[in-house]
Amino acid sequence: MIEVQQLHKEFKIPIVQEGRFSGLRTFFSRQYHVKKAVTNISFTIQPGEFVGYIGPNGAGKSTTIKMLTGILHPSAGKVTVSGMNPHEQRRQVVRRLGVVFGQRSQLWWDLPVRDSYDILAKMYRVEDTDKKRRIDQFSELLDLKEFWDTPVRKLSLGQRMRADLGAAMLHEPDILFLDEPTIGLDVNAKRNIRSFLKLLNEELGKTILLTTHDMDDIEQLCSRVMVINHGQLTYDGTVQALRDNIGLPTIIKVSYRGACSIPPSADVHNHPMMKLSQITENTITVEANRNKITTMEILKELGEWGEIEDVEMQEPDFEDVIHKVY
Repeated sequence: MIEVQQLHKEFKIPIVQEGRFSGLRTFFSRQYHVKKAVTNISFTIQPGEFVGYIGPNGAGKSTTIKMLTGILHPSAGKVTVSGMNPHEQRRQVVRRLGVVFGQRSQLWWDLPVRDSYDILAKMYRVEDTDKKRRIDQFSELLDLKEFWDTPVRKLSLGQRMRADLGAAMLHEPDILFLDEPTIGLDVNAKRNIRSFLKLLNEELGKTILLTTHDMDDIEQLCSRVMVINHGQLTYDGTVQALRDNIGLPTIIKVSYRGACSIPPSADVHNHPMMKLSQITENTITVEANRNKITTMEILKELGEWGEIEDVEMQEPDFEDVIHKVY
């Protein structure tokens, strides 16, 4: 569905001149600083995949999306979307794409949502019967009727994002590019957006590429995650494999029926596989990398210190995993 080979993008930034008339001299200067935004990125996205594309600010996420949609031309490399080049066959590719930029709207600011949809339907040559069917479907899923006749400028951020998502799907594209779609939204708005995206992917088979800083988006929606840092792809795989590669510890809290009794021979502070983080009269909390020791092995050893009544396990926060990648 999407194939990227050795994609590279660099920008020429004029070097600011100093001294008198610096602005004018900078304007006519031919001195540039070359900034590499994306360097030799390659990946393939299959039909029906939901891929998270994450990285710190300035890593190259939005630049990649803009090259995939044909907005920017790559300095080198090759991009194909549904077998077409988005820069040479932009009209054909755009008909296969839906794009949502979280901080920019494709709707007309002073017009009601209804009118924006009418304009977009004409632009994409959507038949009236198809437009009505899709709007009815989106109205139910995104509750568009709530603000159907409201000017876009008067919508809340959550309402505008729901309207933008519906608009992006109006021409029924096969591929959806989402750049920070949940930025600034409250908990309820995020839940609604995620439910809609999950339906698009799982029930309608849409291919989705999502950039986000919200790690809950990644864990709840994506089957695969790609990490970009300093313009280079540093990871491409599943969320669980990323956790495993980083190896952050699982926190295991064991409660005993009575007081726990640690054998004198047990050197709990220098255990090769576990780290004791807290101990009370009848509880012990340890940290362990489950790539190196299994849960059953941990419980077998801790079971020798008393009769276990309950076990609580807390996996590392995915945001901590990502911070370690960066």
